[in-house]
Formats: sequence, structure tokens, C-alpha cells
Amino acid sequence: MKLFSKLSIVLLAVFFSVQITLAQYDASPERIDSLKTELRSMPRDSTRMPVLINLWRAHAHRDSDQSFFYANELIKLGKEISHVPTLYTGYQRMAITYSYRDDYENSNEYYRKGLKLSIENKEYACIAVMHLNIGINYSIQNQYDSTLYHSKKSAKNFLIANDSSGYAGSLGLSSSTYYRKGQYQLALENALEEMRIYERYDDIRSKRAALSVKGKIASNYLKMKDTAMALKYFKNTIPILRERDDKLNLTANLAGIGFILVEKNETLEEAKNVLEETRNLSNQLKNITGLINANFGLGKYHKKRKNYSKAKQYFQESLRLSDSLKQISNSVDNKIQLAEVALLEKNSPLATTLAQEALNISLENELLEDQLHAYNILYLTKQRDRNYKEAFNYHQLFKKTNDSIYNKENGARLSELQTIYETEKKEAEIALQQEEIKTLNEKAKVDKLTKGLYGGGAIAGIALSGLLFFGFRQRMKKNKIEREKQEEIYKQEIEFKKKELASQTLHLVQKNSFLAELKENLENLKNSPDKFKMEFKRLVMLLKKESSGDKDWEVFKSYFAEVHDNFDNKLKAVYADISEKEIRLASFLKMNLSTKEIADMLNVLPDSVLKSKYRLKKKLNLDKETDLYQYLSGL
Repeated sequence: MKLFSKLSIVLLAVFFSVQITLAQYDASPERIDSLKTELRSMPRDSTRMPVLINLWRAHAHRDSDQSFFYANELIKLGKEISHVPTLYTGYQRMAITYSYRDDYENSNEYYRKGLKLSIENKEYACIAVMHLNIGINYSIQNQYDSTLYHSKKSAKNFLIANDSSGYAGSLGLSSSTYYRKGQYQLALENALEEMRIYERYDDIRSKRAALSVKGKIASNYLKMKDTAMALKYFKNTIPILRERDDKLNLTANLAGIGFILVEKNETLEEAKNVLEETRNLSNQLKNITGLINANFGLGKYHKKRKNYSKAKQYFQESLRLSDSLKQISNSVDNKIQLAEVALLEKNSPLATTLAQEALNISLENELLEDQLHAYNILYLTKQRDRNYKEAFNYHQLFKKTNDSIYNKENGARLSELQTIYETEKKEAEIALQQEEIKTLNEKAKVDKLTKGLYGGGAIAGIALSGLLFFGFRQRMKKNKIEREKQEEIYKQEIEFKKKELASQTLHLVQKNSFLAELKENLENLKNSPDKFKMEFKRLVMLLKKESSGDKDWEVFKSYFAEVHDNFDNKLKAVYADISEKEIRLASFLKMNLSTKEIADMLNVLPDSVLKSKYRLKKKLNLDKETDLYQYLSGL
């Protein structure tokens, strides 16, 4: 059906530029009346389809009831005259109209009707478009797994239809979805492939698309904490944007560059110049988001230069603009920066108020990193005010939130690795299947030759033996791939456990260092007025209880055993009378921790650790020349 194939191209154009198309369409009352008059004089056949489409376009952004009416007219006409393109167009326009009403369930229902029709007629470009539209609906609803399923289906069918532009669009949707899931490596891979496709072509539209993707790639590198690559991609876009006088995108990318440069002391002045240009351009364009970013960056610049009055002006302006657009995350960021400035100015009450406001908003909106910053400011203010009870509580909340962020990032990373592994496994299986099919075809040829040649039995036998050997090698290859994949997963799990172990060790060190510091401060209160005595005794008891708890040690021991292959059991097998305290010391020594670090973790004096090391060495029957660390490392 040539008409249907041609329609596929039209629908792709609708998908990729529907906003522009509808905005430019002449929807004046005179034009609409003219279309209605034309429609009344037309026979009920496929010639009515373009007029109905134009009437739908005229109302799509203005009168949803009328756009529903004309979409339904297309469906009725398509069924009445058994015309597939008209019916397909009706389903698609109905789905778009529902999506404009944010009714994604009904929208997807009509997209699926169009999808079914496309599959029946083997129109792969139309199949791809329907999958892509459904994926976008799921993306808006933050249903990431469904989005990825349909974006990949879309990509596959665009390839079959030999439509590289559509394929790039599918990659773009996958990239954005992986980015929102926190799987930045996969997001980056899809974005890079998307960019490579656009760069193959020399037309303006492809160049603009490639430029847009470069900004997305830079953001991915920024999330992966590779600021050098992020800066490279951001800067790569600037000359082209200046040449095209594309001030809007230039503003966004300059802000990205400014945020990276302002974090390093050696590039502060360059950051200031870039951010001031961002601010000037944003003022010209009346672009509030650009002004929010520019003021925030300039606030950080002046804070680093210790010009706190200037820093406050910029942060307050950024906060005012963020609140005007109800940009919650930006509002919280500005409050945290203002709280940090107040802390630097030794204005503890103001720092506490701002940090508490930021904390309340970030808790309500589940902004973990902002919670972390707010807890840290509150901890520092309470410590400065010598309110050690509240300081201790905020420090505990800080640690808990930090652990949550770490676990969330590692969860996303492990999920990403699993996705990569499953994808590679599937690709390997497909490759092996293709080889097996090839082998079977070769075998069939040999069988046919055997039947046709008299006395060729020996030759055929040799050929079949060769094929069997080839099949055996393929199975061995498959088993090897599977084994390597399993080994890789095991390595990843061990690496994860090592990171958890390191985190837990750091947690123990920091915890006990904090407790030691807090105890020291409390000792200074002994000679204070009587009203502090009760509080002093209660806190000392609380700290002793916290120090004597074995919960952290049990968590540490479980990770240590997994990473170091049941080290404690090995010690017990050789030295049955070894105590739990001696196992604990041996574990810390095996990690090559210093005497001071071990003392902090055990909440004892360094001299006590040295004595314990001597006793442990004696129990293990080691001579003076034998290094205890080297010996334990060998177990």
C-alpha cells in the first residue's frame, strides 16, 4: 500500500514537530469555515481524510471537544470505507488529543489500536512511531521500565524501516529515561550513538539535533563526576551557538560551564565572566531560569571570594526567582547556600532557621542530597553553640542520610550493570543462534550432497564430523561466555562488598572520633553550675552505652567475612582459644589500618592498641622478626 507507506513519513513528521506544525497552522475562523464548507461538498471516500486532518489540527490546541469530534470522524470514515490509512490516522489523532488532556490510559489505548493495525499491515515505520508515542506517555508518568520497553521496540522497527532519524529519536528517549533512573553509563552510550547518527547528515535540522544531544552528553558526564569531559562537551557547543545566535541554548550551556568552573579556585575568574554573560543574555531574553542559574553561580563565586554581602544578594535574588516559578529544588539549594553564608558569618540563629527551612522542604520532596547538606549545617551550628546533644542527633541523621544516598547510588549502579549484562547475554545468544542456524544449513547441504552422490559416504562422513566438531566448539564457546558473565557478576558483587566494607570502616572511625570529641567537651562541663550535672550524667551514660554496642561491629564483620573469605573462621581453626576482641583487632590489622585509626575505632588509647598487638602476636606464636600485618595478610 503506497499511500499507507507515504502516510508513515507524514506521521513521523507529526511526532517530531507536532508543536511547531500546530502553532504555525492557520486556524482562523475564516479558514475553519472554508474547510467545513469544502467537507460538506465532498463524497464519503478517502479524499475527505486531508480535510478532516486539517480541521483536527485547527482545534487540537484550542478546543479539545472539537478535536475529539474530528478524530472520531476519521475513525468512522476509515471503518466505513475500509480504508486503513484513514483509520490509522484517526486512532493516532484520538490518542494525541487524549494525551493533551493528560489522559494517558485512553491515549495509549488508541495508540495500541494504531499499533495493531500497523502490525497487521507490516508497516514498520508506523509500528515504530506508535511504540515511541506510547513510550513517551509512560515517560511522562515516570514509568521507566515501560518507557524503555517501548523505546527499544521503536528502535528495532525504525531500523527495519531504514529510518535513521527515527532510530535516533528512540535512542534519545532511552537515553533520557536511563538518565532519570540514575543509570548514567547507559544514558551516555545511547546519547553518544544518537549524536553520531545526527552528525552523519549535513542538513540544519540534524546539526541542531546533534548540538542538543551534546548538551545532554555533557550533563551525563557531570552526573558521572567527570567534569573534564562535561566541560569539553559544553564548550564544544558554544562557538556553533554563537554563530547561529541561538541565545536560549547558549545561556543554558554557559550556565553549565560556569557551574563547573566555579568549583575550582584556579578557574574562579573565568567562571565569573561566563556567569555574568549568562546573566546578561538571560536578561535580554527575559529568561527566568537562566537568571536563577546565573545568580546562583555568581553567589557561589562571591562566597568563595569571602565577599559574603554580595553572595547573599545573588542567592536571595536566585531564591526569589525560584519561588516565583515554584522550582522547589532550586529554592532549597539557595536556602542551603544562604545558611552556609550565615554560618561563615557566625550568625548561628539565621543559619539554623534557613537550614531547618531547607530541611523541611527537602524531607517533604525526598531530596536526599539537600537533606544531607541541611543536616550538616545544623550539626555545625549546634556544635558551635555547644549544644552537644542536638549536634550529636544531627550528626547521626547526617550519617543515616549519607548511607541512604550511597546505597541508592550503588543500587542504581548494580541495576545498570545487570541491565548491561542481560543485554550482552542476549546479544551473545542471538549471535550463537545465528551460528547454529548457519551450521544447520551447512549440515542440510551436506545431507543433500550425500544423497546425490554415489560412493561419497566417506567424504560426507568427514564433513559431518567436521560440522559436529564445529557444533561442539560453539557449545563450548557458549558455556565459556556464560561462565565469564557469571564470574564478572561475582567480581562486581565482591567489589560492591569492598566498597560497603570501606564505608562501614569509615563510619566506625568517624563515629568513635565524634564520640571521643563529644566526651572531651562534656568533661569540660564538670565544673559548670549545678543545672548541668543531671544532663552531664545522662549524656555520659548514653555515650558509654553507644560505645559499648556491638551492632556496628557485627555489620562490619559480616562484610569483612564476605570480602576476606571467612577470615575469622580461619583464625579460629588455627587458634581455637582466640577471643572475639583479638579477632576484631586482627581484622583491622589485615585492612592495614594505623594504630591511631584502630584506637579511634575501639575508643581506646594508642598505647592500649600497641599492647594488644603484642599480646596477639604472642598468642599466634610469632617470633620478633615476623611482621604481624604480613602474616595476617597471608591467611
